[in-house]
Amino acid sequence: MSHPYIPNAVPAVKAAMLEAIGLSSTEELYRAIPAALRMDRPLDLPAPARSEAELLRHVRGILARNVSTQDTLSFLGGGTFPHHVPAVVDEVINRGEFLTAYAGEPYEDHGRFQALFEYCSQMAELLELDVVNVPVYDGFQAAATALRMAGRLTGRRDVVTVGAIGADKRSRIDDYVAGALDIVAIPPARNGTIDRAAVRAVIDENVAAIYVETPDYHGVLHTEIAALADMAHDVGAELVVSCDPISLGVVASPATLGADIVCGDIQSLGVHQWFGGGHGGYIAVRDDPRYVMELPSRLFGIAATTVPGEYGFGDVAYERTSFAVREEGKEWVGTAAALWGIAAAVYLSLMGPAGMSEVGETILAHTRYAIKGLAGVPGLAVPSEHAPHFREFVVDVSETGRNTADWIATGRSVGIEPGIALDAARLLVCVTEIHSKADIDRLTELFAAPPHPARHGSAAAVTAAVAAVAAAATPAATEGSAR
Repeated sequence: MSHPYIPNAVPAVKAAMLEAIGLSSTEELYRAIPAALRMDRPLDLPAPARSEAELLRHVRGILARNVSTQDTLSFLGGGTFPHHVPAVVDEVINRGEFLTAYAGEPYEDHGRFQALFEYCSQMAELLELDVVNVPVYDGFQAAATALRMAGRLTGRRDVVTVGAIGADKRSRIDDYVAGALDIVAIPPARNGTIDRAAVRAVIDENVAAIYVETPDYHGVLHTEIAALADMAHDVGAELVVSCDPISLGVVASPATLGADIVCGDIQSLGVHQWFGGGHGGYIAVRDDPRYVMELPSRLFGIAATTVPGEYGFGDVAYERTSFAVREEGKEWVGTAAALWGIAAAVYLSLMGPAGMSEVGETILAHTRYAIKGLAGVPGLAVPSEHAPHFREFVVDVSETGRNTADWIATGRSVGIEPGIALDAARLLVCVTEIHSKADIDRLTELFAAPPHPARHGSAAAVTAAVAAVAAAATPAATEGSAR
């Protein structure tokens, strides 16, 4: 049955389109989605609202059920992080010329091209690379695109991923590279580090890239980047590193350690958690035409005009993109997450090198303080305690006699979100510059206060032990939030 407002709804047109892609029905388009997640009945919709006032009351009732991470003591991260956003960032990105301009097209550009050029320039300086794209949808998309680039550069199909990668991100990567690349995953060792022997065992001349994240999904900062670069380059492969740019005030850029393509998400640079986050993905390469021309997304540059002292800003190598060559493009390019790029540009301008160093040092100190405090609670363990961490770490609660769901419920009952449940035994805890020493102590006390099995001693003894650990672990930098 055709519909006047739905394109290509005429049955004959739908049949021709299905034939062109080798399918017999539209149901086959959804075969990758598990049956349990697919709707097999009409939507259970309420009766239509009788007035605008009734609709507003209904929507406000739904919104009132939300609990913001700003209304509780939250240690939730997992890809969307609670970093401080200076007020001026929101002021700038809410300006009409930035907030409403779609993709920065010339007929509605009132400084957006220049703002995005400044973003690309600042990110390039931070990453110590030459060329950075206008933000794609998010870090997931950036990682998947970076791997497709590596496949095209090498003409190979195999990708080796190492370390902890979030399940959601891995799912997005799998979907995006399906049919073009095959992935072999090397999980992290028990202590959170990379198993170099396992990587060597699978590296050969069929590998297009080694992919690693630092910090990874469990917050571990990997010290093996240079070694992985050597392994990749020895067989003619690329090293693709996903890196959170907020760490680069205190951690060496992957580019200086041998990475060929660096990618990641910019949510940590001046973007709120926003009930799931405003995200933008960056991809950075050196100034080598082989790499630059494989970037499918938009690049912005600066050029002199015919007026002395006047400059213009706009697309570089536009002919690479699917906007220019349509179906002949190397990848499809969609709407850029440009507004978040402008937010990141404002954030980086405010912070400067000294500010980025200060916020990085604060996060490192807070993270280590939290690890020491929680690892000192009887019944808790931090499996990768002795590995360097940035912002996040895993806590094993299996010896407390309670699972992660119980601990999360207990935390919420006293206004604390203690972390993300990775499974029944492990929580992913996030600590940033916004958490004070008192905040971290309160999290530690949450786990110390309930009675533990008899072998762990009384609750009073546990509390005393935690206090002793906290006193021994306190660094000067944890006396308050950085900003």
